[in-house]
Amino acid sequence: MQTALVLGGTRFFGKRLVQELLDKGMKVTLANRGLTEDPFGNQVERIIVDRYDEESMLSAFEDYEFDMIFDNICYASEDARIAIKVFTDKVSRYIFTSTLSVYDEVDRFVTEEDFDPYHYPIQYVTRQETTYKEGKRLAEAVFFQEAPFPVAAIRFPIVLGDDDYTRRLHFHVEHVMKQWPIGIPNLDATIGFIPANQAARFLLWAAEEELEGTFNACSHGGITLKGLINLIEESTGKQAVIMSETEDEHMSPFGVSQSVWCMSNEKAKETGFLFVPLQEWLPSLIQRIKKTFEKEES
Repeated sequence: MQTALVLGGTRFFGKRLVQELLDKGMKVTLANRGLTEDPFGNQVERIIVDRYDEESMLSAFEDYEFDMIFDNICYASEDARIAIKVFTDKVSRYIFTSTLSVYDEVDRFVTEEDFDPYHYPIQYVTRQETTYKEGKRLAEAVFFQEAPFPVAAIRFPIVLGDDDYTRRLHFHVEHVMKQWPIGIPNLDATIGFIPANQAARFLLWAAEEELEGTFNACSHGGITLKGLINLIEESTGKQAVIMSETEDEHMSPFGVSQSVWCMSNEKAKETGFLFVPLQEWLPSLIQRIKKTFEKEES
């Protein structure tokens, strides 16, 4: 029986990943602070640990080895350094959840080569000492330059789903339904997404296919913010109130400055993974979110 450790695993696509691993018949261990309940009962082993404290990690995993580790909560170079120290000689394959945010703003679909972690200068910082973007860049750099075990960094765009705790798509659906103003600086900006179930499946795919290096994982194509709003208007039957500027609480979390905020998934597709086109899942997700709000109001 293969063994898998999930660092995190109690929220959103982390939960879906755990279920995918269990469905494959793997022995799954969850490691986190133990503050968030999970639905897996006695199907998983649980380790309470401070992911960001070296001594806590060393103590927690002293007697463990894993076939694969999925790190969903690594946000800085110091986190990566701790992982390497703790898991050297204890893991066969390491899958690190990275992000579209590692790329500089360019008005085209970015490819993996647009950010090179293999030659990026390393400096050791905690997540409190850096930005999300720089923290993920530095974490990739440490893993690819220092780790003695195989690593794959999976770069996701915004991940969407019914139970997205950030509620970024929910924000737009609710605002249109209630005809609250939405602040969007550039309606023509094109943005990319991936559904949570596909994000989880690609993480597992990366481990099973023994992928190494960096991979963009996203749905085919992108959608303009105008197109997204149109889908929500069609679903709700309401007209959106769009403004270029409004109060901070009504500014769109998708209100990007560049004209294209998308990734190419060609490299990942070449591994054989089948990404679902955006148009095949986004409208139905919007419809389900709308129904959730309708139930809450009834």
